[in-house]
Amino acid sequence: MNKLIDTVAWIHLRGGLVLGTRSHGKELFFIPGGKRNPGESDLDTLVRETREELTVRLDPDTARHFGTYEAPAGPHSPVPRVRMACYTAAFAGEPEPSAEIEEMAWLGYAERFRTPPVDRLVFDELLARGWIER
Repeated sequence: MNKLIDTVAWIHLRGGLVLGTRSHGKELFFIPGGKRNPGESDLDTLVRETREELTVRLDPDTARHFGTYEAPAGPHSPVPRVRMACYTAAFAGEPEPSAEIEEMAWLGYAERFRTPPVDRLVFDELLARGWIER
């Protein structure tokens, strides 16, 4: 059994807030992205997932690694841990919910409790770098 969910995520900020997405039937918001398919690179996964979830086209040439984080998956997950490689990147289009995404929200640091543990580490880093406000 795989003991780690390997994911890639796109950090998109606007006005000191982080874009979060909530899938149908879920309570928590996630930084957009998802699991890699076999043989995919981080950038392949990032471009595919953001196109599928948010209908935007990321420019892979502008992608910059923000950090990689690992945390417990959560109380209801059969897999104990999640690893999430995070990137920023320029894009074309306007993000809008698509595929399994039911809702988008712009989240400040005070809303980090509405995200899973690995995403909270990203919020902490964004705050430490001064990219979002408390």
